[in-house]
Amino acid sequence: MERPNTSLLDVLLDVEDLRVTFRGAREVPAVRGVSFSLAPGETVAVLGESGCGKTATARAVMDLLEPGTEVTGRISYRGEDLLALPAARRRALCGSTLAMVFQDAQTALNPSFPVGDQIAEMFRVHTGTAKKAARERAVELIAKVGIPDARRRARQYPHQLSGGMRQRVAIAMAVALGPEVLLADEPTTALDVTVQAQILDLLRELLDENDSALLLITHDLAVAAQVASRGVVMYAGQVVETGPLERLYRAPRHPYTIALLESVPVLERRVEDLGSIPGAPPDPAALPEGCAFAPRCRFADELCRSVVPEPRELPEGSVVACHHAEAVAGV
Repeated sequence: MERPNTSLLDVLLDVEDLRVTFRGAREVPAVRGVSFSLAPGETVAVLGESGCGKTATARAVMDLLEPGTEVTGRISYRGEDLLALPAARRRALCGSTLAMVFQDAQTALNPSFPVGDQIAEMFRVHTGTAKKAARERAVELIAKVGIPDARRRARQYPHQLSGGMRQRVAIAMAVALGPEVLLADEPTTALDVTVQAQILDLLRELLDENDSALLLITHDLAVAAQVASRGVVMYAGQVVETGPLERLYRAPRHPYTIALLESVPVLERRVEDLGSIPGAPPDPAALPEGCAFAPRCRFADELCRSVVPEPRELPEGSVVACHHAEAVAGV
């Protein structure tokens, strides 16, 4: 997928033609030619249904995929290709300069250690901080992310905390070393609406302090609208539309983006008018000929079912992979 022109000097993270293939009983191409960039202080939302390749993309950036998974393309941090780095150098970057907040803090945290020890370990491993000083830094971070009685909470285990507190601890670990790039994979999915808003506000505050960039992985368009300036819409392992988020919401050009927006409940829309996308996403190991979305698309014709659409930049700046982008605009 092509990207709008951006000076390399303005780019922190640049992903180009990323491809991820899981190997097992059969080959599964989970990510197919994904490209995007992230500038300092920018928040980009990666949107799409479950199984579209969002998480695999983030895990490829952080080198967290299963051994044997094939990853090709280019993942550049400040011009340095992460895929070409020695393992030790990449591990040093991932966790300090590049960090990630996972979807389920319950499984991301180690149940065998107090949460304060887990945060303190970040300082001890990456900066060589002494044990006592690292624990004090951990307590400070726990308080900073809004958890009351921080010193007592630091001695508790993950199962002794609420879901919202566990997610705050996960965020504290991710931002402990002041990363320039934070990847957040569905960070508010398991939380109620009130806690979701608090977590999003917390992320914004912490990122603003260091002018850090955020790559937000989400299927929730309402969450993306609260924090992101640009959107990257994925389907079947590919980017189908990208551009300023306000423009994607106001005038989407890909039928899949339109369908996602129509399925979002709003106060002004009657329940019976709520849209849904027919069918299910395709098996990534057995994609249909032509456009992968064609079997579910109300605009599809023979061209769509036989020829894969090439991404192209439209006059307003969005990049869309659809044969009929102009015709479906505003529908």
